[in-house]
Amino acid sequence: MSVDTPRRIVLLRHAKAEWSQDSDHERPLAERGRTDAPVAGRKLADSGIVFDLALCSTAVRTRETWKLAVHEMPQRPRTVYEERLYEASLGELIALVNETPDEVADLLVIGHNPGMHALADALSGASDGDALARMTRGGFPTAAFAVVELPGSWKSVEHGVGKLVEYWTPND
Repeated sequence: MSVDTPRRIVLLRHAKAEWSQDSDHERPLAERGRTDAPVAGRKLADSGIVFDLALCSTAVRTRETWKLAVHEMPQRPRTVYEERLYEASLGELIALVNETPDEVADLLVIGHNPGMHALADALSGASDGDALARMTRGGFPTAAFAVVELPGSWKSVEHGVGKLVEYWTPND
């Protein structure tokens, strides 16, 4: 794949989790989360994007979200469970994206807020229609995702270089 080929990153926030006495990392999905995750997976499948790579946080709720969402997709991408996604700062998220191999055209990241919203916002220098305004107004609820098109290589990804082409929430 050429570095001139546009790339896409999809940022998926985990579905609704239960509050528990367990550590935050070990929180499972709530009933609503178990309902919303497959819906998000179907919506991603309907987008026609075939992911080359999925990076998923190691937290229980992100792994459960991914397990339910991926069953709705026509093809399971190579999946890497990445510890650094849990509680990652915006800078750490951009650094992870910059590590993506150039042969990856479409990347899915399953993570947490505030990181998923911050990264979608930081990368989106432009948007299709009202996607950016809706994301700004509505925040980034559980099971929401943003699709950002990016020019150049993953190593060149930085603030404002992308275009937000889709923003979806379970309430849409």
